[in-house]
Amino acid sequence: MNDARSYYVDILASRHHGTLYIGITNDIRTRIEQHRAGRGSEYVQKYRVFRLVHVEVFATPQEAIAREKQLKFWKRDWKIKLIEQENPDWNDRSGLIFQLG
Repeated sequence: MNDARSYYVDILASRHHGTLYIGITNDIRTRIEQHRAGRGSEYVQKYRVFRLVHVEVFATPQEAIAREKQLKFWKRDWKIKLIEQENPDWNDRSGLIFQLG
């Protein structure tokens, strides 16, 4: 899952229905580790948004950037519905990424 030619749009949450953060990276595993070590975004650090609840993979940075911008403009309810389509319990999905990496 962690291919240098892949680009990821992720949604992190502080808890079930908590604060959300949407980001983009080409190395999802390292980015999550950075956030959890306090080296990520100040927003993530301030609101303790460390739970990976949704991730999408793209072939180009342009596609990923377009999707990130789209999601950031969505209403909160739409983001929640997106998360709950595949992750109704808001489980932390980062374990799956670390197992594959």
